[in-house]
Amino acid sequence: MQGHIEGSLNVPLDEINKAISWLLKDVPTIVVCASGMRSGAAQKILEANGFKKIYNGGAWDSLGNIKAGGCPVNH
Repeated sequence: MQGHIEGSLNVPLDEINKAISWLLKDVPTIVVCASGMRSGAAQKILEANGFKKIYNGGAWDSLGNIKAGGCPVNH
């Protein structure tokens, strides 16, 4: 996966359980991966651990110009 969204964190799925101890449960979070499968699994893990504002962004490539700092809102 290429790219980075400013202010984002990269937490691989196999490390998500460790990250639960320091991730903030009340901060809206979008999870993504290469295909959307691991992001779905991450969403389920986080929700099962009390996270309420978790959104599956699906495949990284589906984020389009947001990856380059573009506005995610259509005007």
